[in-house]
Amino acid sequence: MRIALFSGNYNYLREGANQALNRLVRYLEEKSGHDVRVYSPVTDTPAFEPAGTLVPVPSVQLPFRREFQLALGIPAAIRYDLDRFAPDIVHVSTPDILDVRAQHYARRRGIPIVASMHTHFETYLDYYRLGWARPLIEAHLRAFYRRSDHVLAPTPGLVADMKRTRGDDRASLWSRGVDRDMFAPERRDPAWRRAQGIADGEIALLFFGRLVLEKGANVFAQVISALQGAGLPVRPLIVGAGPAESLFRALPGAVLTGHVQGEMLARAVASADILLTPSTTETFGNVVLEAMACGIPVVSADAPSARALVRDGVEGLLRPPLEISAYAEAIRGLIADPQRRRTMGRAARAASAGYSWDAASESVAETYRRLRRPAA
Repeated sequence: MRIALFSGNYNYLREGANQALNRLVRYLEEKSGHDVRVYSPVTDTPAFEPAGTLVPVPSVQLPFRREFQLALGIPAAIRYDLDRFAPDIVHVSTPDILDVRAQHYARRRGIPIVASMHTHFETYLDYYRLGWARPLIEAHLRAFYRRSDHVLAPTPGLVADMKRTRGDDRASLWSRGVDRDMFAPERRDPAWRRAQGIADGEIALLFFGRLVLEKGANVFAQVISALQGAGLPVRPLIVGAGPAESLFRALPGAVLTGHVQGEMLARAVASADILLTPSTTETFGNVVLEAMACGIPVVSADAPSARALVRDGVEGLLRPPLEISAYAEAIRGLIADPQRRRTMGRAARAASAGYSWDAASESVAETYRRLRRPAA
């Protein structure tokens, strides 16, 4: 098959969504024998090399989040490239102008449209004082997903939500995977911890992912303040980069790795003691799964994405999203009980075995096959 994939950010920033898309494209081309062309904005400083053939789409910087690019449509040169490629499937992954235009392009030509859900965009607005726009965004998202022939969502709960939104059964699961050879407890490195200034008796409390407000940055900072104010030996370990970096740098004793990848990333994650993830905006939570594969117990906001991965009291602890004292008390208990931390870490590692990138990608390929038009 020939698949045209549209993305708002395929490789110029490293995020869970585009990591999943790149994994998918690599699988489709290398293991399924399909041909994929990816249409996305690009920058002069990509975060990583893209999988597949990336066709740059002209774009502009977003004014309020300047790290992001916005394509304003499909110009004639891109339409010509699409026509020459003659896709069997159009896959849209971002509900932006580019992907809406891609839907219209596919509709006019009778090409099946697959949409994949990666982000709760509507939940971002409150973090940037734009809550008044939420009804408009929600209406746009409903139209975007209903305009597609099939929707892929990353958890069973979101699949059920999407079926209700669409009013039909044309939604299915596209889960995620984890490299358990890369992300593994054996990557833990006491010497690395000491080199970062983390004492052997300190608890490295991990924040892992893009450093942005919508990931619960303010909640994390308040929990750190509560724990350190109570005299607990907590050291913030911040793995990632992003526009909210200054908030994390202000935390007493914080260790910031910046953007790291590969073995350096796995070492940093595995060298933590507890993952605290107060985000309620995830659709899946790739970073949670990677920490689990490293054998790190999780303390998380009790949000649908976390409930799909973590059983409360088994792989970690789920707490009300905005209750600082509940997070602090959960972490205090784990600090006081090293054996419970180890037991949860082993359970987290075992649970991560249920997630395979190849199996997840094959589920998408099967969806394409079901939707593909019969040969003329």
